[in-house]
Amino acid sequence: MYVPKLCLEWRVESMANKRDYYEVLGVGRNASDAEIKKAYRKLAKQYHPDVNPGDKAAEARFKEVNEAYEVLSDQQKRSKYDQFGHAGIDPNGFGGFQGGYGDFDFGGIGDIFETFFGGSSFGGRSGAKARRGPQKGADLKCSMEIAFEEAAFGVEREINVRRMENCTTCEGTGAKPGTSPSACAHCNGTGQVQYKQSTPFGQFVNIKTCDVCHGEGRIITSPCTACGGKGKISKSVVIKINVPAGIDDGQTISLRGEGEPGSKGGPSGDLYITVRVKPHPIFQRQGTDVLCDIPITFVQAALGAELEVPTLDGKVKYNIPEGTQTGSVFRLKGKGIPFLRGNGRGDQYVKVVIEVPKHLSEKQKALLKEFAEISGEESHEQRKGFFEKMKDAFMG
Repeated sequence: MYVPKLCLEWRVESMANKRDYYEVLGVGRNASDAEIKKAYRKLAKQYHPDVNPGDKAAEARFKEVNEAYEVLSDQQKRSKYDQFGHAGIDPNGFGGFQGGYGDFDFGGIGDIFETFFGGSSFGGRSGAKARRGPQKGADLKCSMEIAFEEAAFGVEREINVRRMENCTTCEGTGAKPGTSPSACAHCNGTGQVQYKQSTPFGQFVNIKTCDVCHGEGRIITSPCTACGGKGKISKSVVIKINVPAGIDDGQTISLRGEGEPGSKGGPSGDLYITVRVKPHPIFQRQGTDVLCDIPITFVQAALGAELEVPTLDGKVKYNIPEGTQTGSVFRLKGKGIPFLRGNGRGDQYVKVVIEVPKHLSEKQKALLKEFAEISGEESHEQRKGFFEKMKDAFMG
């Protein structure tokens, strides 16, 4: 909310000139509702316009008395007035704070409040660190390595995790057995110290964290020797993990409540395990599908053959037709990775690669030459087409 400078100055002056409402009614700040009501009736009767016809001073006094009573007779308004003075109940100026500034937009005058209060909170709702309530413990992260097959079908593993645990000697209190923490005398166990401060805007309550107990609200005079008064010690714990079937490299498993313990009754943090999958010597993964290459001989490719194909479930028989070309891919349905969420599995794709022998005997060479002469390899359409294209490209 933008407040023009002239308007700001007028409001400051206006609030500064207002009399204290308790002074107006002639009662103390600890006056009861009955005392306030009694004082109001007496003054209202004394300065009523009907009793003082034409008396402007009495009329002004009557309005002042009514204004004071309207605020002090309302518990909510009185509470705001006690905390912030006239600024706390001004509906048009800085008083429209709606319960301790929760809905007030400081806008362009935020720096002014920062100058006066040094970033401290108004009514304890922001700024200075309030006494901490229950807090969730910190999350932990680690990684684990599993085999390709374990990622595919799932596995139960155990890992060692080092984390803070509540001290068993003092049961997490931090105090030596037989003793207990005592309330901080500086803040009376609240964890906060508050003081009132008068400004041109009225009276404000400034709240900050207690410097003695650091917001804990308690002091440990006899600390536990096992944990040094911290209430927690570092321990290595063994945690069982059920790795789900179908998990992939780099994915994370979360375990609720297996992180650091919380404080002041707060819940424990969580444990996040990143899974690393070892490469497989034969298989490669693509989503939920498995890929592998199978070497075959020239004879098997030419005549066809029954092959033994490795899968995640073991070896299976597969017949390739005669004339199979190198690079041909065959599909084995349902032999891939199980779906991580849901039923079913991916497929396995097998690519055949024809191996050309490197070391041939004289008899093998002679037989291949004879085969070439009988088959007339120069007349093969693919080979013939290739040489014709090459001739056109280089001979013109």
